[in-house]
Amino acid sequence: MSTGTVFSVTQDALAQEFDELFREHYPLVYRTAFSVTGNTEDAEDVVQALFMRLYQAGVPLRFKDNLKGYLYRAAVNMSLNVVRSRKRHVLTSDLTQLERPAAPEAPDADPDIQTHLVEAIATLNPSAVEMLILRYEHNYREAEIGKLLGKSRGVVSVTLFRARARLRKLLRSTRSNDETK
Repeated sequence: MSTGTVFSVTQDALAQEFDELFREHYPLVYRTAFSVTGNTEDAEDVVQALFMRLYQAGVPLRFKDNLKGYLYRAAVNMSLNVVRSRKRHVLTSDLTQLERPAAPEAPDADPDIQTHLVEAIATLNPSAVEMLILRYEHNYREAEIGKLLGKSRGVVSVTLFRARARLRKLLRSTRSNDETK
């Protein structure tokens, strides 16, 4: 058997293994990305980028012990980056608008609660976001979250409590700012 044949067989086996990994973990990664971004296109971009990076890296052995936890954490972090970059970039299809200097952002007169929630979540610590999404989007219990993320149940409980309180505060301040306009 030639070296080329061995390489081809190895590549085929890796591609098949990766395909199985993708099919198994796609729902978790997509739901997580959608929960953070609130947008199907951004969620699909996160999934694609994450799995492409993983494929190019060849799924390092250190992640195979807790691959689900790694994928979840990576999806949250990449999604938060998307939300943060969304604030810095204004998308337009109007070519004349591209030629004008950028105007300072004016707050929306009629903000959507989903937009405020996504923005508030983006200000939280990534580990708090991970726990919130696992708890409220994926319906994991606190003990399961702790096991998945390598934290104690107590740490998970306290983090969830503080994250909910912070979200409440951020959403109230956003609502009161909207009412004064």
